[in-house]
Amino acid sequence: MATISELTRVLQFGDSLLPIGAFSFSNGLESAVQGGVVRDVASLREFVLAAVEQSANADGLALLAAHRAAAAGDAPGIDRADRAVIERKLNEEMRTMTLRMGRKLAELAERLLGRSTASASWLDRIKAGATPGTLPTAQALVFADLGLSERDAFAVHQYGVATMMINAALRLMRIHYLDVQAILFEANGLAEPSYARAAALGLDDMYAFAPEYDVLASLHVQAHVRMFMN
Repeated sequence: MATISELTRVLQFGDSLLPIGAFSFSNGLESAVQGGVVRDVASLREFVLAAVEQSANADGLALLAAHRAAAAGDAPGIDRADRAVIERKLNEEMRTMTLRMGRKLAELAERLLGRSTASASWLDRIKAGATPGTLPTAQALVFADLGLSERDAFAVHQYGVATMMINAALRLMRIHYLDVQAILFEANGLAEPSYARAAALGLDDMYAFAPEYDVLASLHVQAHVRMFMN
């Protein structure tokens, strides 16, 4: 059982208000709404659930690998996981999202946890250009530095993907706030089986085949009117 302090750390670093810039991104939802791909509760649900599944099969595996590498004191292993994330981001906006949020989280961790941590050393390597600095890696290292499990880190990552899109939906669509909470509740229920699958896999098993997301992201770059950075 987690202690109260451990539970509150999970809640703090899983909070959608964590100041790492998540409010600036929609994880592709803005283009989906503009293009009519997402137009109601049913299509929003489908879009969000597809996104969390994709996240578990790609970024989630890198997060687990980075957490394990941090626990083993394996800096090259951390950086391999970090590069695996960015190599599977096919479009500019998704790369921008993960890099900005990853670096912001590392900077926050340095402020809260000090310099003698895996995340602080990783931040130094980001600044030196030795590693990209993606969000899943940052989350893995922060949770490892806090002594929290890879399972906790995976849960917060998956929750963050869903809440980013849910919060964006409330700003982009005419939709009832209770409907979006129902979607979030369903998405959260998928985290446990997703972790059970991901825990047995490694970096070589990562995949992110979601062409519709990539097309929408490429269209968003050219949009004249937009609320979010992606």
